[in-house]
Amino acid sequence: MILFPAIDLKEGECVRLVHGDMDRATVFNIDPPAQARDFEDQGFEYLHVVDLDGAFAGRPMNAKAVDGILSKVKMPVQLGGGIRDMRTIEGWLDKGISRVIIGTAAVKDPDLVREASRLHKGKIAVGIDARAGLVAVDGWAKTSQITAKELGRRFEDVGVAAIIYTDISRDGDLKGLNIESTLELAEAVSIPVIASGGLASLEDVKRLLQPDCHRLAGAISGRALYDGRLNPSEALSLIRAHRESLRA
Repeated sequence: MILFPAIDLKEGECVRLVHGDMDRATVFNIDPPAQARDFEDQGFEYLHVVDLDGAFAGRPMNAKAVDGILSKVKMPVQLGGGIRDMRTIEGWLDKGISRVIIGTAAVKDPDLVREASRLHKGKIAVGIDARAGLVAVDGWAKTSQITAKELGRRFEDVGVAAIIYTDISRDGDLKGLNIESTLELAEAVSIPVIASGGLASLEDVKRLLQPDCHRLAGAISGRALYDGRLNPSEALSLIRAHRESLRA
């Protein structure tokens, strides 16, 4: 399992939202590249970045901050937010993004996901953000009529590297991951699933390491890392120990 630290970008700063509400943003760092470097120095292996402004605008809005992050870290970076066409996908991959996350376009233009996955094997992920089981789009401002499982199944066998599943009702409020819904999705598809939304403490990390969560590829943590509720060293040590036990 991989624990992904999250950097959510709003107007060039690292913020955390509550339930995706842009009016409920807390600024945690005004220097995203420095924050990314801090995460790498703490021992994290893979960074999760979201261009929040881009998700609403439908095009990249925090490119300068993302470029700065890429210049500061060696670890792979996955990026979502405002990625709606092949030109944007390939532009980010050319800049050094390791994996592009397609969210809204996965609902509105599923052929884009299929074609991008064919052309860029292992570099395309699908972001499934659900509200009461239905997928939200356009920066979570609108709710579609497709369920998370239905959307995930659309992309079986097309080469999608991962699904990032977020329960919007948990995001940013530190109430714990929605393990039940995340596992339902993971059991419905063969694509690796990454859990997101609500990770609050070391207890949540321990829960993710239980046998019934073996299908999950990882989890994303944001606010809990920024406000100190989750100690990076303890969490990463626990994950390393779990990996070693599986190898033994």
